[in-house]
Amino acid sequence: MREARTNTRADQADQRRAELLDAARRVVLERGLASTRVSDIAKEINVSGGLIHYHFATKDELITAMLRATLEEESARLAELAGAPGSVVSRLDQMLRFYIPESRSDQSWIIWIDAWAAALREPAVCEIMYELELTWITAVEGLIKAGVESGEFSCDDPRGAAERIDAMLDGLVTRYTLHPAVLTRQRLLEHARIAAAREVGLPPAAFGD
Repeated sequence: MREARTNTRADQADQRRAELLDAARRVVLERGLASTRVSDIAKEINVSGGLIHYHFATKDELITAMLRATLEEESARLAELAGAPGSVVSRLDQMLRFYIPESRSDQSWIIWIDAWAAALREPAVCEIMYELELTWITAVEGLIKAGVESGEFSCDDPRGAAERIDAMLDGLVTRYTLHPAVLTRQRLLEHARIAAAREVGLPPAAFGD
């Protein structure tokens, strides 16, 4: 019985932490990382600042946990795409589509662009941004290697190809998010497919319509 009560308390604590992370995410999307305060998060979820500090010692700890949770969600989705049925080229195409935001209001990309700026001065955020880049590059590299092994792709440097694709997408997605009138999502996807096709020795048409 005591163990059951302990598990219940632990579950409640996990649920409360998840609620605080969700609230932090909403506030950051509205106010930005630099302008977000613990009091703003407390007001968003109608709790005291003391309760937040019970679960997270500092605002930086809370923000870092929120970013890491977002990273874990994206990592899980990447693993699903990489292991999905179908040809390697179709899986890589789905990964490109996942990378590109549906609109300039895509929540994950707004947070990541904001986090890039914060990473210049916040070592913990910088580490998470490095993990994000490494996660994407490793996922793309793995698919390119699988395509080479299956005979679908021709690429002498899967790691380098993945790094170039990732870097290009980062720049284009940032431009699309900030200036949607200059670069449409469809045009962005075309650029991504052309770049990926060149890296793996395929015509751009191989990546869908």
